[in-house]
This record gives sequence, C-alpha cells and structure tokens, in this order.
Amino acid sequence: MTVRLRVHVFDRMARAAGFRSDFQVAAAMGVNRSTVKRVKDGKLRPGPAFIGGALTALAPKKFEELFQVVDQERTE
Repeated sequence: MTVRLRVHVFDRMARAAGFRSDFQVAAAMGVNRSTVKRVKDGKLRPGPAFIGGALTALAPKKFEELFQVVDQERTE
C-alpha cells in the first residue's frame, strides 16, 4: 500500500486557504517547493513531513480528504 496526494483537492484547498503558489503552500508546510511539485507530479510519494505539513497548512482538512491509500504499483 502507498499514499497518494489527491492533487485537485490539494490545489483547490490551497487556493481556498489563500495560497497563490506552490512556493507559498510549501513554505507553510515546511517543505521545499520542489517537494510539492514532485509529489503533485507523482514523481515522489508524500512522506511524513509532507503529510503533516499539508494537514497543518490546510487545517481543518482531514487525511482522507487530501490523500488516498492505494495498492502499490508493481514494477517488473
């Protein structure tokens, strides 16, 4: 199992919270802008710092609203 960001929900909630850029939301989350971009692009799985930062910056949103738990893709 792995955790994935619900990108459209994340973007919508970030705008609703007043963040105008990935840089602003990343700063509020305590992560680099490149981390936000890579998670949004699916190139990086959200780790504990990203998840905690997102839940803090976008409070009172819940984990289930911003993230989904899915079967991990197999690479063969």
